[in-house]
Amino acid sequence: MCPIEVFVATKSDELSAEGFFSLVFSHQIVPRATRVAVIVGTIFAFINHGDKILAMSLSGQDLFKVILRYLVPYGVSTWSAVRAIEANASKVT
Repeated sequence: MCPIEVFVATKSDELSAEGFFSLVFSHQIVPRATRVAVIVGTIFAFINHGDKILAMSLSGQDLFKVILRYLVPYGVSTWSAVRAIEANASKVT
């Protein structure tokens, strides 16, 4: 049974922690969230640190900030996808 079917079968308004994390790590969400993170994170990284990236002069602090530029869009994309599935499933039931 796929994670979406598990959620629909429970007929609750909120996902349990188990249901939430099964969706977060599902094959439907991870690839999409990864693509969003790569595209948006790269754009943000070059907007904010492009000169240092091209000069190969990133400090440890700059590298940490660049990594965050990828993690934030991944998290936002994942969260919104899970909530969209939840909202759609509650309309079906």
